[in-house]
Amino acid sequence: MAQLDSKIPPGPLADKWRRHKADIKLVNPANKRKYEIIVVGAGLAGASAAATLAELGYQVKNFVFHDSPRRAHSIAAQGGINAAKNYQNDGDSVHRLFYDTIKGGDYRSREANVHRLAEVSVNIIDQCAAQGVPFAREYGGLLANRSFGGAQVSRTFYARGQTGQQLLLGAYSALSRMVGAGGVQLFTQSEMLDLVVIGGHAKGLIVRDLVTGGISRHAADAVILATGGYGNVFNLSTYARGSNATAIWRAYKRGACLANPCFTQIHPTCIPVTGDYQSKLTLMSESLRNDGRIWVPRKKEDRLKNPADIPEADRDYYLERMYPSFGNLAPRDIASRAAKRVCDEGRGAGESGLGVYLDFSDAIKRLGEAGVRERYGNLFDIYHEITNENAYRTPMRIYPAMHYTMGGLWVDYNLMSNLPGLFVLGEANFSDHGANRLGASALMQGLADGYFVIPYTIGDYLATQKSGSRPSTDAPEFKQAEENIRGIVARLLAVKGREPVSHFHKRLGKIMWELCGMARTKAGLEKALREIPALREEFWKKVNVPGDGGTLNQSLECAGRVADFLELGELLCLDALEREESCGGHFREEHQYPDGECKRDDEKFAHVAAWEFQGEGKKPLRNIEPLNYEAVKMSVRNYK
Repeated sequence: MAQLDSKIPPGPLADKWRRHKADIKLVNPANKRKYEIIVVGAGLAGASAAATLAELGYQVKNFVFHDSPRRAHSIAAQGGINAAKNYQNDGDSVHRLFYDTIKGGDYRSREANVHRLAEVSVNIIDQCAAQGVPFAREYGGLLANRSFGGAQVSRTFYARGQTGQQLLLGAYSALSRMVGAGGVQLFTQSEMLDLVVIGGHAKGLIVRDLVTGGISRHAADAVILATGGYGNVFNLSTYARGSNATAIWRAYKRGACLANPCFTQIHPTCIPVTGDYQSKLTLMSESLRNDGRIWVPRKKEDRLKNPADIPEADRDYYLERMYPSFGNLAPRDIASRAAKRVCDEGRGAGESGLGVYLDFSDAIKRLGEAGVRERYGNLFDIYHEITNENAYRTPMRIYPAMHYTMGGLWVDYNLMSNLPGLFVLGEANFSDHGANRLGASALMQGLADGYFVIPYTIGDYLATQKSGSRPSTDAPEFKQAEENIRGIVARLLAVKGREPVSHFHKRLGKIMWELCGMARTKAGLEKALREIPALREEFWKKVNVPGDGGTLNQSLECAGRVADFLELGELLCLDALEREESCGGHFREEHQYPDGECKRDDEKFAHVAAWEFQGEGKKPLRNIEPLNYEAVKMSVRNYK
């Protein structure tokens, strides 16, 4: 059984991080250059971590499967980044951001980690502004803010509708500087395929060059995974198609616990699915809910009418009706389920009936079209490119879709997994968002982990590792890991079936969405747990992976990732089945209040479920970490 020591520092919540920084072990500046750290991923968390650790003097190797870190999926985060600056003087504070995040996660996140996140949020904005990130500004020159779901203050900093892109360029510039200075070795188009564990510690990677097919070994004193979420297990999602779970899944199979995999987030404002030919879905930023009003017809028979022909009296602004305190800025999980509910009633917009309107007519009357264009112009352009509709003239049509994963590898307060030497940052870990992430908090967590947490906490581990003790890549553990990867590659190429990889990914995605998506039931999850193993067995008999392993082979890349999804999907459904409650994005239909809201069971499930691999074909072990709250009281989440 895994040892889950959260290492939460003693003392008052507001003092924990300050005291911890003063108490943890340090590495002498002259010794830092003797340690080598591997960072996998170069999105916001990975790039900021690699750059900052190199600036401190560590030798860093950074692996990314893209041709450039600028293609990391962080670029897709459009709406903004939260920080408790209180520039609007509307009552925000570190404590309020902390509380909103805990409440938004439906009291299923670790209190100490969330408070630290709120504390360091104020530093992130200064860091990024100093890098030249072009945040929007008020007329007088101060940084502007807007509101996001789950908050009643304006704390979200933004750069029009391309905040993630601008923040990534800032982190990329810092990374590029350290590449030029020799502190970081950057390996692009390189995919981690296995973690090497020696003496119970993470000490290296097995990597495949995606251009040449070459497999190589890399040793380090510590390994950092910053590889994003696993939402593409659902196939259709707002993730980039390349986003995958292979890094964290291979680490899980080497002993790192995977925590709360059933905590996945559905985003309420995505462009609806239009056909089986789609490879991904497109997000319309949550920032649009600041000025757009969401509605459906009151009468089923009006569903196919031109929205302009439906009078105001016949429109149901259902979020404003159901959640008057938060209205259109209700948290994502609540807004998504409300959209599903009205569509299930037969009032959904469009031919499929799976859509609701996001209407900007009131905002245009108030601000003028130019004012709306200034705030959201590129988002309206994206919508027009995809739908050929002008959202200034007719309401957008949106519907919930898979967007983010709150689950991930288990980490302690230092962001180290239960496997010593393996650190996990950003969306790849589980620690900050509980059962639901509030909007504009993903960028905040990624940069907090990379710029302001891991540079302190990794030293606490490295100080226990003698400098110069890094293992040789000739060690038998490296040989075994490389043979394992070569065996997986050979097995995939040897199947010689008739079905492309996408055939199995689509079928897995359909099972996951229908049986483990916005709503889950015991019967549905049990059905999924029968269907997924059968699909996985069929995959290994019928998949067709053309070409060979010694060259560029994108079918082989995808096959390995889908093989991992077929295993992860089963664990996700198992976790959802065992968690007999509803909380945040995990909605079990058997556990709800009469008004359709989530019904938690704090007595039985106020804990983290950390799954431990027990071997192929064996049921994983469910470890738990109790969630003990000192500063907040668990209560029924109310946004009405």
